[in-house]
Amino acid sequence: MSDDHDNERKKKGSRYDPSRRKFLKGVGIAGAGAALAEHLLAPDAGGVIPKLNAPGDLVGGAVSIALDVNGQKRNVTVEPRTTLLNAMRDRLDPAITGPKLVCDMGTCGACTVIMEGKPVYSCLVLAVDAVGKKLTTVEGLGTPENMNGVQKTFVEHDASMCGFCTPGFVTTISAYLKQNANPTLDEVREACKGNFCRCGTYPRVFEAALAAAKSGMARS
Repeated sequence: MSDDHDNERKKKGSRYDPSRRKFLKGVGIAGAGAALAEHLLAPDAGGVIPKLNAPGDLVGGAVSIALDVNGQKRNVTVEPRTTLLNAMRDRLDPAITGPKLVCDMGTCGACTVIMEGKPVYSCLVLAVDAVGKKLTTVEGLGTPENMNGVQKTFVEHDASMCGFCTPGFVTTISAYLKQNANPTLDEVREACKGNFCRCGTYPRVFEAALAAAKSGMARS
């Protein structure tokens, strides 16, 4: 009986120890990361904010950058760790709020913007790495008075439910149709696999994309 009890205790211990080691290891990594961030982001002597002229430059503390967003040069001061999404939503004045902060880990696509013609998750791109690159958000594709082709078909096919994921789908599809003007349904589905709709409005999203392609409005 005693042996059985000891064996059971050892089994429980073997299940517990690895998770505990992972937890302690995680705490250690987090602590090291915090210390590194504090070192990298320490204010520069004299309080002077350096200007970043090109992506890849070594920087520390706050840095002044210029982003080419929707055809306009937008100056903003950020920390090197600031994401493009946070820079646009929280640091620009007026803010660009089309890209949405949802998962903040590159899984839902709500923050999708077009960078150099390709859709990217702006929550995974550092603002300093977007310097010198052409950025387009849903605001730059069209306005309520002058929508682009994809935006028009989204309205016509009722492709929005709550609408929170819509900017990400519109930017993704707009960029894709520039590369493939006559896609099949399967190709549209594949192009949108990085975007998530919690309302489940996928059929109408795909219908809108195909309608935009068929009409040629995606090239407008």
